Amino acid sequence: MRVGEIMARHVEFIPADAPVSEAAELMGELEVGALPVGTAEDLLGVVTDRDILYRVVARGLSGAGLPVGEIATRPVIGCGEEDSLQDAMNLMAAHHIRRLVVRDAVGTAVGWLTLADLARHLLVERGTVQAALRDLSAEPATEAAPAQG
Repeated sequence: MRVGEIMARHVEFIPADAPVSEAAELMGELEVGALPVGTAEDLLGVVTDRDILYRVVARGLSGAGLPVGEIATRPVIGCGEEDSLQDAMNLMAAHHIRRLVVRDAVGTAVGWLTLADLARHLLVERGTVQAALRDLSAEPATEAAPAQG
């Protein structure tokens, strides 16, 4: 299976010069833990809820005047729509991250693939396999013997 089959295609970007407080507010509204910084064609970084927590809050800084571009994680780790799910999982594991920016064939950011997306897919796939195994291992229906008469 390919990344493009299970990824989230709706992506909200935040400009690098937007204040961190705006990024936090937008994350809350969208109920997401990360935002790509820049545009789909010019992705500068990714800002996560953890970036805000550790790079702003824990240091006692104000998010009101601090540009999100200054705390965004770089480089952007991503994958392509046509990459396999296994390759995406390996990339996440290698970089110790929970989400990947997904790019199309020309390099434009077109979506996210998250660990939650992968977990949901694997659980559904596992359930499908389990159901198929149950069906295969079920005892065959017995037919009634023809009446002797």
